[in-house]
Amino acid sequence: MSAALAAAVGAAEAPVSVRGPGVYASPVALRMGLDAEAVAERVRSRPGIQGVSVVRGLLVVRVEAGALAAGIVAEGPRYGAARVPRGEWREWPRTFANPGFCVRFAYARAAWVRRWAADLGVGAGEPVGYAGDELTLLGVLAEMPGRSAQAEREGDARVFQAYLERLAGAYHDVHEGCPALPRGDEKPGAVHAARVTLAEAARIALANGLYMIGETPRERI
Repeated sequence: MSAALAAAVGAAEAPVSVRGPGVYASPVALRMGLDAEAVAERVRSRPGIQGVSVVRGLLVVRVEAGALAAGIVAEGPRYGAARVPRGEWREWPRTFANPGFCVRFAYARAAWVRRWAADLGVGAGEPVGYAGDELTLLGVLAEMPGRSAQAEREGDARVFQAYLERLAGAYHDVHEGCPALPRGDEKPGAVHAARVTLAEAARIALANGLYMIGETPRERI
């Protein structure tokens, strides 16, 4: 989203905040002294944009919420990349009371989905039809670039670690309540394929976050 806005105003980058799943706001027109309506019109013409409105000079951009998942998968290790200071969590206890375990286990769970989806022949599908906890997870995923940039700017990993803990919690809710793989005699369908894409987006974001604070993600704990 930042890149799309930056291209619309001819800038190297554009500040963006997350208002909700698929909803972003930017003061770039205000800061550059540009006509916000003219900028909004240019942004509307870009692929994947559902709508752009101007609220007190702010550009409010709406995209298909699931498009973020596909974007993260496409970016891979580049998503949210920043020079975050080294952080640290305790290794033990390996329970949900330990924030470090919660983050590490979330990554391991997402990696498990990736392995088993491949074994069962459930491919990543179009990221549509998300609801409830899935939309909450997408909203948290969207925050990652801003949180990592904040940690780099402030020279403090703690704000980013707190973000990763929220991301892990959101993914655990989805993993448990919105299974990506069919159960029992259930046949794999489009809903499973969409959830495999979401799980892969979460896996990538969690891996990137762990690497940024100086920890190697583990697929098994």
